[in-house]
Amino acid sequence: MIVANVMTRNPVFVSPEMSVNDVRALMTREKIGKLPVLDKNNRLVGIVTKKDLVKAGPSGATTLDMYEISYLLSKLKVEKVMEKNVLTVQQTEVVEEAARIMADSAVGCLPVLKGDLLVGIITETDLFRAFVDMFGARHSGVRATFQLEEKPGMLATLARNIADKNGNIVSLVTFDGEDLSKRRCTCKVSGIEKKEMEEIITSCGSKLEDIR
Repeated sequence: MIVANVMTRNPVFVSPEMSVNDVRALMTREKIGKLPVLDKNNRLVGIVTKKDLVKAGPSGATTLDMYEISYLLSKLKVEKVMEKNVLTVQQTEVVEEAARIMADSAVGCLPVLKGDLLVGIITETDLFRAFVDMFGARHSGVRATFQLEEKPGMLATLARNIADKNGNIVSLVTFDGEDLSKRRCTCKVSGIEKKEMEEIITSCGSKLEDIR
């Protein structure tokens, strides 16, 4: 799965000359908290978030009244509060690499580029949707987590045994476990009963951790 498959396309964006007040109103209207900033040549020059807008506001100890605060914020431009060093990702990058960049850098989104052109944005919400789809959470079936020996052909054997029972694999995700000689697998299968899935897993010599 690549970023282009899960990103939000044609994201709302702002210009560096836009006022902080107008950005806040736009975020409220569109129900979004992160906006790419594009210059007059449609080149990405920054990103502005709700957190940036909060930082730009006066402290709670200010003696200014609400009208004075509103006036000052109407004069404050996006270019003064935006993050200029923006992490980006190309639309052809794989989703897990985008997730790694976001996790390692503690950012909640990445503008997505095609060359130098902004074509989308990928957010934590987009990754959550991909996670839901990857595990087949919207499909019914028997879901099992088990440890499978780290040997060639083990997944093929599992799939063949499921097919022999007229089962259909909805999702299959593998990941490292504490025992490096085994892969932890989460598999959702439709068309078979829970008891049949248990028998399939044990017949492969696997250790069942959870089934539901």
